[in-house]
Amino acid sequence: MGLRDTANEHQGDPFGITSAAVVLVDTQGMIRYWNGRAQALLGYPAADVLGQPVTSVLASEDSPASALSRARRAGDGWAGLVTVRHRAGHRVQLAVRACPLRAEEGSGWLAVACDVAASHQWDLDQAVVHALLEESPIGIGVLDTELRFQWVNRVLAAMEGLPQHDGADGTAASPGPGQLPPAVDWQARQVLLWGRVTPALEHVTPPPGMPRRNSQGHLRLRSSFPLRDVEGKTLGVCHTAVEVTAQDRARERLALVNEAAQRIGTTLDLDRTVQELAEVLVPQLADFVAIDLFHGVLAAKDLPPGPVAHGTLQRAAHLSIREDQPEAIVPIGEPTRYPPKSPQQRCLNTGRPIRDPVLDPTTWWLAGDSQRLSRIIQLGVHTHLVVPLRARGVTMGVVTLLRWENPDPFDEDDLLLVEELVARAAVCVDNARRFVREHNAALALQTSLLPPDLPDHCAVEVAYRYLPTDAEAGVGGDWFDVIPLSGARVALVVGDVVGHGIHAAASMGRLRAAVQTLADLDLPPDELLAHVDDLVLRLAEEAEAAADSPLVIGATCVYAVYDPISRKLNVARAGHPTPAIAHLSEPVELPDIPAGPPLGLGGLPFESAEFELEEGSVVALYTDGLIEASDRDVDVGFERLCFALAHPDRPLEEICDTMVRILLPDHPRDDVAFLIARTRALTPDRVASWEVPADPRAVHEARDKAASQVAAWGLEDVAFTTELIVSELVTNAITHACGPISLRLVHERALICEVSDTSNTSPHMRRAHSTDEGGRGLFLVAQVAQRWGTRYTASGKTIWAEQQLPGAPR
Repeated sequence: MGLRDTANEHQGDPFGITSAAVVLVDTQGMIRYWNGRAQALLGYPAADVLGQPVTSVLASEDSPASALSRARRAGDGWAGLVTVRHRAGHRVQLAVRACPLRAEEGSGWLAVACDVAASHQWDLDQAVVHALLEESPIGIGVLDTELRFQWVNRVLAAMEGLPQHDGADGTAASPGPGQLPPAVDWQARQVLLWGRVTPALEHVTPPPGMPRRNSQGHLRLRSSFPLRDVEGKTLGVCHTAVEVTAQDRARERLALVNEAAQRIGTTLDLDRTVQELAEVLVPQLADFVAIDLFHGVLAAKDLPPGPVAHGTLQRAAHLSIREDQPEAIVPIGEPTRYPPKSPQQRCLNTGRPIRDPVLDPTTWWLAGDSQRLSRIIQLGVHTHLVVPLRARGVTMGVVTLLRWENPDPFDEDDLLLVEELVARAAVCVDNARRFVREHNAALALQTSLLPPDLPDHCAVEVAYRYLPTDAEAGVGGDWFDVIPLSGARVALVVGDVVGHGIHAAASMGRLRAAVQTLADLDLPPDELLAHVDDLVLRLAEEAEAAADSPLVIGATCVYAVYDPISRKLNVARAGHPTPAIAHLSEPVELPDIPAGPPLGLGGLPFESAEFELEEGSVVALYTDGLIEASDRDVDVGFERLCFALAHPDRPLEEICDTMVRILLPDHPRDDVAFLIARTRALTPDRVASWEVPADPRAVHEARDKAASQVAAWGLEDVAFTTELIVSELVTNAITHACGPISLRLVHERALICEVSDTSNTSPHMRRAHSTDEGGRGLFLVAQVAQRWGTRYTASGKTIWAEQQLPGAPR
């Protein structure tokens, strides 16, 4: 039976109390206990053997002591082979372990037995496991789910330089925190994340001071796999490592290429990518490497194809076998200037590598590069290699490799290997450059679509933050807006388009424009969201019709209208988090506003809710990235939000900074936008209203009342135009409408005149002919007012007109 069969048939020790035959024999040799496993092995039911002498089942007439006399001593008992008689008559050989019972325990013998084959297999399994762990050349370590070593053998400890001790068990000491080698850490994390990991070859650098190629370099084959209990729960990770002597240079190079494939291009960060290339080249292939890129690459600009004769190079990365890096002439990030006849410029001009197996220092002297010449002579550099960094027909920079401690010159094989590694890195660099270019374009588009600054409004004081995520996640579709409405009201908007990238930013711009347009119609929040929902559906249909257009999945939005006269906030939301309201005298509130479906589903209604706020309350609207950024439950995000909004009497900028500090990590995974507004109220002395009878003679009285109120406010400069506006609007309402008519004047930064009636018919401005008796009212109003319009209410409509006051900000 093999180990595989054993694993299937024996889940534990065959002498375990639950799997072995258990027999209790008293001092007179009588059987006092006989379990089910004993019946299964020998065929005797307990009723047939209990109270019978044990010799009745032995193959000989020997006493139990005699039967064990040939067994070996094991501690206080015995272990060996005993031949017994099966109920069917044949003989069965069992492996038996027995121990005497003391008098206080009833005296006699307690024996456990199992089939000899199972015992032999168990002993073999244990021997194999012990030899594999302690005597084989395989390094083995066990880590828990927190990636802490729980056990390592001496082989792995020696490979990784881990602490050891002379324990009796022959194992190495378990390393403490922070001692996990990077390669082990990476593979173990992959196992815990994905349940498996691909074995990896790692090139191990020879000890310092030894010639690299003339010494026996090493390849280390690593593998990790999960350790699970019988229920499938992951208990930890087992890591194994085997070292192979790299006498074959082909295998050594293959390992280096394999390592480069794993290490270069792990991110879309350009700086990190070139640093990863440097780390692969040093010290495996060079004692020093310098990577210089054209400024256009770092700036993510388009580059001309083919070799490049001119351009500004900039040091992107360099690495040395010495920590002080004495070879570096130019700091990272600074321009790199190579003379026209230098190997680097000749490499860029021709697009071909330059290899100097035996370096001639006059190469730099003739090129006029005395500073590098003196440094080369000082270090004893004896071989030199320059390779262009090219991808997709575009030259992006140059890579320079030097050797002085490694005694071997760069040969043709080295050149081929370096070209392969640099070509791999060049594709990653170009990918990073293209990504940065697209990201910058999307960010510029998004920034242009967001409001450059929020308007100063009499109804609210506002502050905001927009925090785009890191470059790799892509630009998001978050937006916010503050939209002035008629009647001194203001609309507050925050939305989020699903997805990332330039298409999400473009969709965001379309939705923001739609919301602004619909806001000008003075629609209630729930009706406005219904119209935006229709727009998203149309965008999705257009995207489906265009094969090359990504599908617009949808968006979420919250739309709130605040009236400083009534101090009421009317809110509707479409799949968006509920706003938070920080009251001056009560705890922060997350009001229960009907959620509504996300935009783009269609066919489902939206509902709004209205709240009355005291002056000075703070309303916070935000995207879900704010409350989900802490990698904790959303409820924790809401709790932190309420904590950040406490004490709303603080400056709004301070509240914004507190929200960022408490709710957001250093690198949020999603865009975050939030808008906070402190409510203001118009005092009753800034508002005047009257009921107007539906009688043409009431026009004169309404005009006089308006003139008196304007004079009381000290606005004599606009008295005449106010009288004209009131006269025309009231006349239109009496002539064309019905029911109660009301007139209201509002004095804020502008003078607002409103006339309301019960008709749902909206007037239209037209140019009257010279022979017409009427039709000039709205035309005159439009000429003297800064803005005018119509808004519909539950009881009818309101015609409003605003006049800019002298000295008021525009």
